[in-house]
Amino acid sequence: MSEPLHVNLSIRIFSDRKCFGPGVATLLHRVEERHSLRAAAASMEMAYSKAWAVLHNAEEGLGFKLLHSRTGGRSGGGATLTDEARRMLAAYEDYCTALREYGDRLFAEKFAFYPELTRRP
Repeated sequence: MSEPLHVNLSIRIFSDRKCFGPGVATLLHRVEERHSLRAAAASMEMAYSKAWAVLHNAEEGLGFKLLHSRTGGRSGGGATLTDEARRMLAAYEDYCTALREYGDRLFAEKFAFYPELTRRP
């Protein structure tokens, strides 16, 4: 075996549908960095239409807007995160960190019989 067993938790939040997860979080980070949904989508090799649909679905499920958008033109367009989006992103990341830390401890405890678990790459 080349690598010890490990767990990889992926957290998604649901309302009546999946509305927030690693993809939405990454997209929001890229919008924050690039100030543009189009540029964020391109940096993820995602079509703008898909990025827009992902965010729209997330907003519908969450019940609040994630982006403030400005239409292009002479002064240029762009996008910024709403305060709610920033709070959601921070809470999601804190939750993921805590859950992964707990998950790693629980995995090590429940699978302690497997000798490769105690070795880290």
